[in-house]
Amino acid sequence: MSEMFCFQCQEAAGNVGCTRIGVCGKSADVANAQDFLIWVTKGLSAVTTALRSEGQFIDEDTNHLVTGNLFMTITNANFDQDMIEKRTAMVISKLEELRGKLSSLDGLTGAALWNDMDPKSWTENKALASVLAVENEDIRSLKELVVYGLKGLCAYTKHANVLLKEDEEVDAFIQRALAKTLDERATLEELVQLTLDTGSAGVKGMALLDGANTAAYGNPELTEVRIDAGNNPGILISGHDLRDLEMLLEQTQGTGVDVYTHSEMLPANYYPFFKKYDNFYGNYGNAWWQQKEEFESFNGPILMTTNCIVPPKESYKERLYTTGMAGYPGCKHIPGEIGEYKDFSEIIELAKGCEAPVAIEKGSIVGGFAHAQVFALADKVVDAIKSGAIKKFVVMAGCDGRHKSRNYYRDFAEALPQDAVILTAGCAKYRYNKLQLGDIGGIPRVLDAGQCNDSYSLVLIALKLAEVFEVESVNDLPIIYNIAWYEQKAVIVLLALLSLGVKNIHLGPTLPAFLSPNVVDVLVENFGIAPNATVEEDMEFFFPAS
Repeated sequence: MSEMFCFQCQEAAGNVGCTRIGVCGKSADVANAQDFLIWVTKGLSAVTTALRSEGQFIDEDTNHLVTGNLFMTITNANFDQDMIEKRTAMVISKLEELRGKLSSLDGLTGAALWNDMDPKSWTENKALASVLAVENEDIRSLKELVVYGLKGLCAYTKHANVLLKEDEEVDAFIQRALAKTLDERATLEELVQLTLDTGSAGVKGMALLDGANTAAYGNPELTEVRIDAGNNPGILISGHDLRDLEMLLEQTQGTGVDVYTHSEMLPANYYPFFKKYDNFYGNYGNAWWQQKEEFESFNGPILMTTNCIVPPKESYKERLYTTGMAGYPGCKHIPGEIGEYKDFSEIIELAKGCEAPVAIEKGSIVGGFAHAQVFALADKVVDAIKSGAIKKFVVMAGCDGRHKSRNYYRDFAEALPQDAVILTAGCAKYRYNKLQLGDIGGIPRVLDAGQCNDSYSLVLIALKLAEVFEVESVNDLPIIYNIAWYEQKAVIVLLALLSLGVKNIHLGPTLPAFLSPNVVDVLVENFGIAPNATVEEDMEFFFPAS
């Protein structure tokens, strides 16, 4: 028997699964602890779903426990076994409390009835929680597709929760869907529908977060962002949590310490709210996988607010801090629950004694093309389409990763016709956002909507164009989809697009290892999902000669 089994990310070993240690760097013990946490969280969700069916109320703390657990187990978020096991103990305690409120325990499975608080027993029973516990490959594939979509959705709802925005309907769906993955009688047809329902919930979750972010920080706007380095000591903040950034900027005022964004935090530079802070310098570095070199040269402390941690080098490990659901053993964790104010004073004091960052780039990049900004340019965009200056939009949202095969996305962007405009969100953009691709009548050929969750903006832009040009479906628009994926936030973006009826999406650099051949066939037949080919072949597919 393998020491572990994980195939939730694009870099799963051999495009099959990691069995000894994760390509991400997590140990077998951590992987198995994560699996057990998810298993008992499914059990908790079965209990909350049963309670709701009896008309009973589920409080926000319980909802947050579920979403936090799923968020904690996305790829590269948490490598700290102690933190994961503490969450497991919280779930088992909550299970005991909530089971007592049910009128009957009939129909509950082992995960919902689990009551052993001893971590040794969790290890001894790890086979119960393994994804391989589901023997039928197609059923397993669909259940994991749902679970990974829910993990991505929970990452988004958690960020909205931090800004004190809730959606009980979305939380209830997350828990109902998790409970359904425990159902041994679930049919393929039921699970296909559940997959699409998960995508629909993903749209609602992204809308919730979009509303939370814009209500707190304003609508992103066209912004030129510095990518060099200043002369003051700095703090580098990575991940996705804008509330953490807000608190950090407040606490660094007047300290002589500058704050820089990294990777998925880059789009914070586009929000009007953050521009009032004169020590908010700009962005440092590139996509998450390059952090070992970039964190070294930054010289100051780094705050990881969410996922995208690469096991750190000893040379900067003492400068790496985590918060929220992120964690790494040996790195200090800044506490603070939803609604609480976090104290970053230790990070700030450390930064004061550090050398300024070493500049690794020069100049600036332009972004801020979320839906409100694009709508403000709507007349110019529509005129460009009608005149033929813009012939196609190319959605290239998603994730970046380590594999050399991802050079495909840079080469694809460079090979695009000059009358094509890229719509992007997520860290996939680092493959091409610093290329000199020019503009079309003042409209940049790379329109960056923001973080991966801001793929919602790309959906709204497509729907707006469909309205303007009076077409029945977004599939009738001059928009093509060539999406890169790496982890579970990209999975919910994909499911959201499928739930809206978007077809003919190319997904790469490889199709997910957790999709069985039969499930791939269903996606191909119903939605036209296809893997990447070569740049030349895909150019011929997307831009056929007239």
